[in-house]
Amino acid sequence: MGHREDLLEGAQRCLLAKGFARTTARDIVKESGTNLASIGYHYGSKDSLLAQAYIALVEGMGDAFEGQGEAGLTAAPGSVERFQEVWSNIIATMREPGSVWRLSVEIIAMGDQLPEVRDHLVIAQREAGRGLIPLLMGGREEGVPDGTADTLGMFYVTLMTGLIAQYTFDPRTAPGAEQLTEGLRQVIAAAGPS
Repeated sequence: MGHREDLLEGAQRCLLAKGFARTTARDIVKESGTNLASIGYHYGSKDSLLAQAYIALVEGMGDAFEGQGEAGLTAAPGSVERFQEVWSNIIATMREPGSVWRLSVEIIAMGDQLPEVRDHLVIAQREAGRGLIPLLMGGREEGVPDGTADTLGMFYVTLMTGLIAQYTFDPRTAPGAEQLTEGLRQVIAAAGPS
């Protein structure tokens, strides 16, 4: 493994241990076994490296969203049952101690103080929505048109951001997948046939 990969993995470990604001370039260097100059050479800045490390951590959650083995997704894509399965899996990642999602709350709260990190993550949001659509609706990520990523994808990202905030604030009162699904059923019923 080269310095670029070592830095990314070291930055991921630092983020999980210290978060964005408390992680220094020296922490990353110590954790990765590299040198300060490598950060600038490979990533441009510490904040750019941290943003890419966070994105890599989130991308690594994809398998957990799908579930594993018997717990894998079984309901038909686009169904209310599939909605409940996927959100149940996503919520399970939020309940884990040391959840990566607490970093999202930090970036929301400190976005103005970490503008380079925020700017990278703003770009990544659209792709996050594009990635959630196939989980819930079927199909392939590459086949999701930009317009769908900007509407349905951002709907899912907004729902996820709200859940992250609620689970970070008080996991005891945050909604489960069953409650979200019942809420969705009520919205569908109220909308009536189109």
